[in-house]
Amino acid sequence: MMQLDDVVSSTTGGPRVQEAMERSVRWLDRCLAVHPPPQRQLLFAIVQGGLDPALRTRCLQAMTARPVPGFAIGGLSGGEEKAQFWRMVKLSTDLLPPDKPRYLMGVGYATDLVVCVALGCDMFDCVFPTRTALKNQQFARDFRPIDENCGCPTCRRHSRAFLHALLRTDPAALHHLTVHNIAYQLKLMESIRESIQAQRFPQFVRQFMATMYGGGPAGVPPWVREALGSVGITLD
Repeated sequence: MMQLDDVVSSTTGGPRVQEAMERSVRWLDRCLAVHPPPQRQLLFAIVQGGLDPALRTRCLQAMTARPVPGFAIGGLSGGEEKAQFWRMVKLSTDLLPPDKPRYLMGVGYATDLVVCVALGCDMFDCVFPTRTALKNQQFARDFRPIDENCGCPTCRRHSRAFLHALLRTDPAALHHLTVHNIAYQLKLMESIRESIQAQRFPQFVRQFMATMYGGGPAGVPPWVREALGSVGITLD
């Protein structure tokens, strides 16, 4: 269960960001005062502070002093530059307890998931899997599955051409695509977890980026290279 927080756009600045951060801390205290015992339900705090390192640090210091079993990193993925995004994620994970879950809100792109796991995040949520579709005309005569290596029901039963055509007339197409997109994300996170357990996560990251961006590190976005470099993962 998440605390009630005061959310402002990540591109907002000034006094409103401080107001939202301070209100979120007060609301966390009110949530804790009425929340059932933790053996019945877990209550996560939601860290705010926008893109202001000082405000986010203040929020982190206040919330980590409260008796909560886990933390969400909020107030990001709202249109800010990626260079700002990853730095606020890292600032947050650096100050959060290492023995409690870290949940990064609103992140779902595959590259972002891999990078933010490297930065120390454990859990994610996003509407992205339900909003991605085969709308490009190039799929009209493509009779392959979305992913030939995927075993989800959509890839086993339907071609790209069928789904592309179905999108024009039947909302069920969105269901089929969502099934595949979620299956892809679950498989990605499973692969990440296995690589961590096998102590080969840096190698996994390099292979993922090479596949995603087609070869050498030059094609990988600069913010990705910078973020990974901040935790000692190079793509060379």
